Order: sequence, then C-alpha cells, then structure tokens
Amino acid sequence: MTTTGAYQDAAGSAARGWWWWGRRRSAVLDGGLAVVSALECGLEGVGFADQAGLPVPVGVLFGLIVGSVLLVRRRWPIVVVLVSIAVTPAEMGYLMGIVGLYTLAASEVPRRITAALAGMSTVAVFIVTVVRVRQDVAQADVGQPDFDPSGWYVPTVALFMTLGLNAPPVLFGLYIGARRRLMESLRERADSLEQELSLLADRAEQRAQWARQEERTRIAREMHDVVAHRVSLMVVHAAALQAVALKDPQKAVKNAALVGDMGRQALTELREMLGVLREDAAPAPASPVPLAAVGRAAAAAAEAASEDGPCLDALEDLVEQSRQAGVVVELTVLGEARAYTADVERTAYRVVQEALTNVHKHAAGAKVIVRLAHRGTEVAMQVENGPSDEAATDAHLPSGGNGLVGMRERVTRLGGVFVSGPTDAGGFRVSAVLPVAERAA
Repeated sequence: MTTTGAYQDAAGSAARGWWWWGRRRSAVLDGGLAVVSALECGLEGVGFADQAGLPVPVGVLFGLIVGSVLLVRRRWPIVVVLVSIAVTPAEMGYLMGIVGLYTLAASEVPRRITAALAGMSTVAVFIVTVVRVRQDVAQADVGQPDFDPSGWYVPTVALFMTLGLNAPPVLFGLYIGARRRLMESLRERADSLEQELSLLADRAEQRAQWARQEERTRIAREMHDVVAHRVSLMVVHAAALQAVALKDPQKAVKNAALVGDMGRQALTELREMLGVLREDAAPAPASPVPLAAVGRAAAAAAEAASEDGPCLDALEDLVEQSRQAGVVVELTVLGEARAYTADVERTAYRVVQEALTNVHKHAAGAKVIVRLAHRGTEVAMQVENGPSDEAATDAHLPSGGNGLVGMRERVTRLGGVFVSGPTDAGGFRVSAVLPVAERAA
C-alpha cells in the first residue's frame, strides 16, 4: 500500500510519469482513499460547523479539503499525519489519521520522527476522547440519576479507544516497512550474486580461452621444431645430392638414403605427436561442461603431451645428423650428465635443434660449436656458429621468423634465461639456462 523512497528512486521514468506513483494501481488506490476520506470529512464538517457557529457549506468545504490531503500520503506522509492531528479537535479525519499513521510507519522516515508524530497523534486522540466520553457520561447522569461511574471509567475507556485507533496502523506499518526492506535487501543480494556468478563465468571463459591459446601455441611450436629441422636437413642433403649426382654417384646414393631417413624420422615424430593429441581428445559430453573444466582439460592435455618427446640422450644423434649434412659441428659436454624432468630435457633438446636449424638456413658452411653444461641447480646450453662460408652451397631455405621466438617462449615458460645475438666474429650465438630438478627414481 505504500512505496518507499528507495523504490521511488529505482522507479525512474515510470515514477516521474505518474508523479510520485510508481504504478497505475497505486494512483487509483490513493485516489479512492482520498475520495472516501473527503466524503467522510465533508459529512463530519456539518457537525463541526454547528459547534463552531459557521455556515454548513463552509464546514463541508473545509472537510472536503482536509480529507483530500490523503492523496499525497506516499509523497508526504508527515504532512498527512500533521493535518490529521490538527483536525482531531474537530472530530474529523479518522480514516486519514489511520491511513496516515500506517503510511508513516511503513515509509523510510526516521524512526524518531515516526515515534514523535505517533505520540502526538495518540495524545491528541486521547484528549479528545476523554472530553467526548466525559460529555457522554454527563448526559447519561442527567438521564439516569442512578448511574454513578467511578473516576477511572473515563480515562480507561478513552485509553482503550485511543489505542484501538492508533496502535494497529502503526504496528502494521512497521511490519510492512520491515518486510519491504528485507525483500529489497534479498533482491539486492540476489543481484550481487548474479553479477558475481557472471563475473566468475567470464573469468572461467577467459582462463579456458587462455588455455586453448596456450595449447595451440605449444602445438605450433612442436610442429615447427619437428618439421623445420627435419625438412631443413632434407633440403640440405637434396642440394648436396644435386651437386654430386654426376661427379660421385656413391656419395649421391648415400645422400639419397639420408634424405629418406630424414623423411621417415619426420613422419614418425609427426605421427607420435598427432597420436598424443588424438589420445588427449575426449568425446563430446552429452551434458554441458563447466567452463572452468575446459581450461583444466587443456592444461592436462599439455602436461600429458609434454611427457613424450626427445631428451638430452639424443643430442649426439642430433649433432651427427648435421654433420652428415656437411656441417662441421663440435659438441662439448661439461659436468656430470644426469636425468632431468621431461620438460627440461625436451626444452634443452629443442633449443639446440632449432639453433642448428637456423645454422642450416642462414649460415651455410659455418662451423658450429655446441656446448652443454650440467650444473648443480641448472643446465646451460650454447650454440655458436662462425660466419658462413661463401663457397658453400646455399640451400635457400625459407624462414618464418618464429625460431628464436619459440625458443624464448620455451625457456621462459620454465623460468629460465634466454639470450641470442650476433658475435664479434660475424657469427651468431644462442644461449639458454634452465633451472632443473632431478627426475625422481
């Protein structure tokens, strides 16, 4: 039956469209109550005009004006209560007083103001009731000489009548106001929970997208390392085969066999990688999967895939393949070799492999020195090549510019340090240091 100030603020344009009413039925209800209150006060204005010695039309008009004040009870409940207190001595506005007290108690008016106005209304009604009951008792004494009420009768009856008029609307208004505030707090809490869930869903979607992007980057890096190195060696051998095909048939046959071996090794590594990805791919679930599980699944797939792949034990074979392609490669191992975790060994191998691939692409005929150092808490690798030999045959291998980027991403993902750049002698140097933890027995 009432509307709080908070609701009026939230109503926005709808509330401004109907003045201070948020809904059409609220305006209709207040209009109906104002009409009933005006009629009541107009009828009571007849008695007031007789007692005050005023013309009856004046008393009726005064009652109509006073009763119509109930129309603004939602916007100004204090005004309605003050008007009802003011006209209490005229014995009019009972409906306005009851509805005004209810509206005041249910509104967002401070409780001290509500208590003060309710107390003023109670005192005014009590005084008027005492006077009216005493007049009725005096008239009863004239008509019935034997009727002799004691001194407590008049105040007791007046008190019960006053409480019966004022207490119910105040208590009911306080209950409705508390209930409305509780509903508003629950609605705000539900809105905040909905916003929080939406934010969590967005974050989960972002994490899942990041995991998918990370997985794509990892797969692209693996494909680049496998294909680029093997194909680069195949192209180098094919160029050498073309150069010696007529001069040295035996060497040409040997180079052709090496090209075939390189191709088979490349296909084998690609098949193994695709097999791991195919095993990690689970069938589509029948029920929706939470967004957060997507990121966990992608991370689990990346971790499972990282268990496979080359290790440092195959580094000698990697160097030998480059030697067979005609590159002078010197391998130096410092420290005591030991087993590391799969991702560390795999990253170290890929760094050396990609560095040798860059030598095949950009420094044909250059001498290469590969250094591997096993230290206490880290393993370091360095691949340094001298300037390219102008007399050597350039295979004209294409370059996508992703080799150094991929090496840096691999090393930094494990918390290592990666440095690359030209040397003073006109060559190029690639260095990487990886923090390690020995593999558990």
